[in-house]
Amino acid sequence: MDALLDQAVGLLRAGGVVGLPTETVYGLAALASQEHAVRRIFAIKRRPSNHPLIVHLASADAVDRWAKNVPDVARTLARAFWPGPLTLVLERTAVASDAVTGGQDTVALRVPDHPLALELLRRLDDGLAAPSANRFGKLSPTTAQHVRDDLGADVDLVLDGGPCAVGVESTIVDCSKGAPRVLRPGGVSGQALAAALGHEVPVAVASDVRVPGALPSHYAPRAGLILTTAERLADEVAQRQSWGAQVAVLSAGAPPLPPGTLLHAWSADPAEAARTLYAALRELDARGVDVVVAVPPAEGGLGQAVRDRLQRAAAPRG
Repeated sequence: MDALLDQAVGLLRAGGVVGLPTETVYGLAALASQEHAVRRIFAIKRRPSNHPLIVHLASADAVDRWAKNVPDVARTLARAFWPGPLTLVLERTAVASDAVTGGQDTVALRVPDHPLALELLRRLDDGLAAPSANRFGKLSPTTAQHVRDDLGADVDLVLDGGPCAVGVESTIVDCSKGAPRVLRPGGVSGQALAAALGHEVPVAVASDVRVPGALPSHYAPRAGLILTTAERLADEVAQRQSWGAQVAVLSAGAPPLPPGTLLHAWSADPAEAARTLYAALRELDARGVDVVVAVPPAEGGLGQAVRDRLQRAAAPRG
């Protein structure tokens, strides 16, 4: 792995892009200080240029290079959750280019909790811009093979760090103005944030700060996705089967279903549901189903993040 890390360092310093394992999802990484390399990320992902990126750092010690006027609440959250699946939105310094920030006066920062990502960041001694390593708006990758399947030869190298331990993207907390607000639920639960700060952190209903993964339609599989309750599940499946659709179900346990329904049972534990969410939807896409009918997990813990991803995946697509 040392040789691959050395190769990754060389590629990144030369303006390349690398598939990077993190605890959340695999990222498509380029040096955040090289604007031309960052522009390659946008081209490969087919991502709108005003959609900001998260800069990944080796440690919290690097924050003040990228951000200014960092409030105490942000440092408290960094101490509590870094390395880990938390992104902080802060006022940017001049080091953070418009290519990274989407032209905003804020920058999104986090320290990933994956040994390969951290070692690569230490060797580079620089920040890495690293959105999910997939085409824009589609299912995020949680294995190295997902990255290869999605991006093929467009990515210069993929570092294989095994399946992602968290499986959904980081929680994004805006600390750039006033009291902190959650802009995207993710791998750090609302309960954990409240425990660290001694008070709840509200989820913003609307925000003038653009952040990754906050568009109404995102994280979408090829198949259509319908959300329902356990009580309505069998009726929703039967209705779509009556229209001639091949239907799959994503639900905890083994609910009674009409004949011919493909069941993908996931865990009732929200953290385990989060870890397997994208892989499950990819598997059902590979089975060629027309529609996935899903029963979201309860709100507690990472259930909020899973519900958020499912709601965006089920939204009308442009």
